Amino acid sequence: MRRRDLLAVLGGAVAARSVAARAQPTAAQPLRLGFVHPVSPKGVPPSYVEFVRRMRALGYVEGDTLAIEYINLEGHVDRYEAAMRDLVGRHVDLIFALGQEDNLRAAMAASSTIPIVMMAIGFDPLTKGYIQSLARPGGNVTGVYVLSLQAAPKRLQLFKDAFPDTRKLFGFWDFDGADTWRAASEAAPALGLELSGVELRDPPYDYEAALAKISPEFQQAMFLPSSAVFTSDAQRLVDFALRHRIATCFDASPRFVNVGGLMAYGPDLPAAARRAADFADRIARGAKPADLPVEQSTRFTLRINLKTAKLLGVHFPATLLASADEVVE
Repeated sequence: MRRRDLLAVLGGAVAARSVAARAQPTAAQPLRLGFVHPVSPKGVPPSYVEFVRRMRALGYVEGDTLAIEYINLEGHVDRYEAAMRDLVGRHVDLIFALGQEDNLRAAMAASSTIPIVMMAIGFDPLTKGYIQSLARPGGNVTGVYVLSLQAAPKRLQLFKDAFPDTRKLFGFWDFDGADTWRAASEAAPALGLELSGVELRDPPYDYEAALAKISPEFQQAMFLPSSAVFTSDAQRLVDFALRHRIATCFDASPRFVNVGGLMAYGPDLPAAARRAADFADRIARGAKPADLPVEQSTRFTLRINLKTAKLLGVHFPATLLASADEVVE
């Protein structure tokens, strides 16, 4: 993405106290932040926007005390490692590894010394061995572990509560959401549900072709794991679901319900992104990643769009509406 496009999304710079009073970076030597994103959406990822907004609130001004090196893979997810090596060659001071496991793995392979702030979504960084423990991660990695895997069974339970007559659901998953899809598939039988799915590869995805592979009896409700591609395709996916009158509970990104999605449940991603920025700030001021405990994002949000419910003829139980964090009417 071009720098002017990024600035347009983030808005104009705000007045802020100089980071030089609090940290080593100065206007002459700004904090150089590196970031790689796998897809090419119309705008930068919402979580990244929240991360940078929080950095600005902490006193970092892009173009003054903050320099951003942003690489968009435009769907070429096999190029993570090359992109991370590129960031290292640009002499970044810190890498923000947002989202999928491939992002963090590539960042760690590219450098064992440059601090990495992760926002791990869709995988467990401790189980996978990227950190030694939550309390003392060790190495050059710390940040936020978003509990999206743990949210998968709850999202299925919400389907059951909202649509008690529905027993069969279908879903799509990709490189980003494989672990979450596995967690949902393992949880479904205990809830009396059946899942049928199709793996998607090589964005942009053809959702109509994927739906054609699903047996008709599964096509009334859809489960989607967290995915950078799905988030960037929010409007396409919402339109797809409405066109086929499919009940869908998306992940927690506000973008889905804001563009007409029926339901969304999962970790509070904007809040997690802001906490990741706090980690970046502490590292910029001299803290070592190995000494900063990894935080688990434990806040979950439920969003419901009643306008879409009316279009689909859906009537939510009063108890479910009462438990929602946000209701679009």
